[in-house]
Amino acid sequence: MIFNIPPEYEGKLLREFLRGVPGLSGGILTELKKTERGITVNGEHKTVRYVLRTGDVVRLELSETEKTDVEPVDIPIDVIYEDGDMIAVNKPSGMPTHTSHNHHYDTLSNALAYYFKDKNFVFRAVNRLDNPTSGVVLVAKNRPAAYYLADQFYKKETEKTYFAVCHGIQAQKSGIINKNIRREAESVIIRSVCGDGEGRVCVTEYERINSGVYNGEPVSYLKLTPRTGRTHQLRVHLAYIGTPILGDGLYGDGFDAGLGRLALHAGELKIKRVSDGKEILITAKEPEGFGRLFK
Repeated sequence: MIFNIPPEYEGKLLREFLRGVPGLSGGILTELKKTERGITVNGEHKTVRYVLRTGDVVRLELSETEKTDVEPVDIPIDVIYEDGDMIAVNKPSGMPTHTSHNHHYDTLSNALAYYFKDKNFVFRAVNRLDNPTSGVVLVAKNRPAAYYLADQFYKKETEKTYFAVCHGIQAQKSGIINKNIRREAESVIIRSVCGDGEGRVCVTEYERINSGVYNGEPVSYLKLTPRTGRTHQLRVHLAYIGTPILGDGLYGDGFDAGLGRLALHAGELKIKRVSDGKEILITAKEPEGFGRLFK
């Protein structure tokens, strides 16, 4: 996998860039660091502490030997697309994508390890969704597919569409939120809007599909198209304009209109198929409960 470093990473550590590469999990990054010439910049081996310059050519080369230590667990999953190179699942809200120190047996990786229990399967999620967000998660079945698919995300050749139910109604039916976002200094999780020249550029397009009232509280149903892919971008942007996503206790008041979850759903993903380069649209059905708020 080859990347040309864009101007926004000038002066930043290679580690920071690699953490933002779609599909590059912590485990794969560890393997790259242990692999001879696993990470090179401009043809020379570098550590993740290398300070980047605009135009640097970063190449990642994994060894041919692969193994996985993810425990197969019989968890029901909703497979919405599958071919020889990739599989897409409609991840439910509350399911983590990757295993972690707090989640060893309840993740999408566990479920797919079981789904492919009779095959040599390594979990390679090309895109990621937060634990409370539902919707399309795309997983590559082999390394070449993982590189090809991740490269599309990196070059912004894909299009992701989200749907959200918000607390409140936007002043405009549609618009563009163009506000930089940065991580709060005292937190590893919380993000906030900041001024131009600070943080990272974040752009979200929104369109109000419907609006209504739930127990006297105004609610709105939005179609969202993120033009950048930053951590918590949609949640931060919608809270910033005064209409936090239902069930968001981190950036809103936690009001969920009885849904019992964060009302954010990755409904559509447009991407080129590995086998022939044909663009396809992968769709995850709307979660139960979203529509009933507007009947």
